[in-house]
Amino acid sequence: MNTKKVLSLGLSVLMCGTLLAGCGGNKEEKGADASGKTLKIAGLDGGYGTKGWEAVAKKFEELKGCKVELQFEKNIADTLRPVITSGKDVPDVIYLSIGAEGGLTDTLVKEKAITDISSLLDMTIPGEKGTVKEKILPGFTDSFTSSPYSDGKLYLAPINYSPCGLFYNAGLFKSKGWEVPKTWDEMFELGEKAKKEGIALFTYPTTGYFDAFFSALLNEAVGPEKYNKLMNYDTATWKDAGVKKAFDTVGKLAKYIEKNTVSNANKEGFTKNQQLILDNKALFCPNGTWLPGEMKDAPRAKGFEWGFTALPKLTADGDAYSTTFSEQLYIPTKSNKDNKELAKEFIAYCYSDEAAKLFYENGGAVMPTANATALIKDDDANKLFYSVVEKGAKTNPVGFAAADAIEGVDLTSADGILYGTVNSVMTGKKTVDQWYDAVIKAVQKYDK
Repeated sequence: MNTKKVLSLGLSVLMCGTLLAGCGGNKEEKGADASGKTLKIAGLDGGYGTKGWEAVAKKFEELKGCKVELQFEKNIADTLRPVITSGKDVPDVIYLSIGAEGGLTDTLVKEKAITDISSLLDMTIPGEKGTVKEKILPGFTDSFTSSPYSDGKLYLAPINYSPCGLFYNAGLFKSKGWEVPKTWDEMFELGEKAKKEGIALFTYPTTGYFDAFFSALLNEAVGPEKYNKLMNYDTATWKDAGVKKAFDTVGKLAKYIEKNTVSNANKEGFTKNQQLILDNKALFCPNGTWLPGEMKDAPRAKGFEWGFTALPKLTADGDAYSTTFSEQLYIPTKSNKDNKELAKEFIAYCYSDEAAKLFYENGGAVMPTANATALIKDDDANKLFYSVVEKGAKTNPVGFAAADAIEGVDLTSADGILYGTVNSVMTGKKTVDQWYDAVIKAVQKYDK
């Protein structure tokens, strides 16, 4: 189970303690004077490793004439928390995502202790002629993981993205002569065909995976503009007929769910549900790009071949969506004020073609930039996952706007009202209407 999938949960309800307050940032058209300066970058030594950062830092040093010091650790949140509290020797740039273990970034968001870097978008990328906003893929800087306060300003720069969608056995589809459904109507028609052959249409690892699944479905149902209102706890938008249609679609899956899914939808049994795809006992399972690696040693049916698709469209002329998770870079407000412009230049450089190539070749990370997916090699299994956008799927972020915790209300955790109730809907313990009404009541408490 990968930590990326809980990205939205840390931002939805921020309950961490107070560290700092205040934010700042100044727009400057000229590049920062880097002579004799040392830029300090701290971050998580995670799934992509540190070699990419080392290569990018070296090239930036050559480009700007400055020195870049890197501090990457597995438990970087624990290391940095007392440093930021003290305000002494705070890193100029931090690479640590919202929702990451330790909750440091979540705390800084809550306390508005992250610098406004809106001017980054208009900066010319070091070593190139274009600006950051011309290079970065649409939608990434508009999400609540980048702009958490609904004020139109950028605070966290998105990097290293990965798409989510539905995994299936492409080999089985080929042998049966089945087409991957393009609409939900076709999806349920396929469910009837598969049922006759003793194969379930759908399974899921845990309800925690419905953050990505349901976010994509909501975008299909109401479009990105209304989706942003949903993530802002706008009760009127949650009562939109399109939103109810999304709930009804999930409810209809109960007719086609693999019978053991709910009993295994937990930390102990989730791999059993994922195994259903490899054993041809279920056709589709929502997940992220980490799934093949997670199941690399698992047995599988003869002729098994990973397949991946965005969610089916709700209507034939509608849009298909794939939720994307991204990591974040940011500048703490308590970092060295004399280095803030240089820090922004470093972040801007991360969007260069050169940096994107270094990140990919030294760890496999894919930047959310126009040319990054072209770097993915034909023999790289990830090429399949990133191809969903090339095939016409639109991408959407996941995550609610920052909000104070409300006692007794758990809206968005894996066990919460929005996602956790899916188990009860699948077993028939609750109806879709009961689920939907409970979500509306919870949203109303956040709607101010």
